[in-house]
Amino acid sequence: MLALATGTWHIASVSWGKDSLAMLLKLMDLGEPLDEVVFFDTGMEFQAIYDTRDRAVPLLRRKGIHYTELRPRHPMWWSMFCRPVKKSGTSTVHRHGYGWCGGVCRWGTTEKQRALDNYSEAMRAVVYVGIAADETARLEKEVKPYKRHPLAEWGMTEADCLAYCYGKGFSWTEDDVPLYDVLDRVSCWCCRNKNLKELRAIHDYLPGYWERLVAMEQVLGPMKKGKTLPEIGEPC
Repeated sequence: MLALATGTWHIASVSWGKDSLAMLLKLMDLGEPLDEVVFFDTGMEFQAIYDTRDRAVPLLRRKGIHYTELRPRHPMWWSMFCRPVKKSGTSTVHRHGYGWCGGVCRWGTTEKQRALDNYSEAMRAVVYVGIAADETARLEKEVKPYKRHPLAEWGMTEADCLAYCYGKGFSWTEDDVPLYDVLDRVSCWCCRNKNLKELRAIHDYLPGYWERLVAMEQVLGPMKKGKTLPEIGEPC
């Protein structure tokens, strides 16, 4: 592939949430250079994310855009519950499992970003990253010169991205609930960064995920500091 040889391969990093999907759709609408879409599948995404992917991938195929999925070296649940964790500087295993991902210990996010960066750098690619214009803190952290931020260049906020996707017919609906109506972010359903409002929404509208979270808490300990999930789910 000539583009690989000349370092002009263009990749869109897409999680299939509102921001990265809006970026992808608009890149295609504008006819911007785009050779490949890469998705890192944690295995712990909402079903609506996979449904969105399954709807969008045929669009890529029709446009001749390559599609690639990356995955963790080990299943995320194994790393949460089973991975031997050694004391720093020793060979002694002092517990099994990293525990919840999120907060100060975003081990899943670290592996995801490392895998995406390693893949893109091996391809010598220009990478489009879907960070909205109003996510200034995230934009300030992006320092790698091969990464581009089209949403910021276009001035598209998170609300703009959601409206753009809705206008294209995407809704992220599960159990007749549009997830972006009740959640701030449709990230991994077991992410510890979910706030109390989101957790209560999962309790009220998505009982299948709630039951899994409660079961996980019984092994991993409290998901949120100060309250257990059953306490969070109690009526206010």
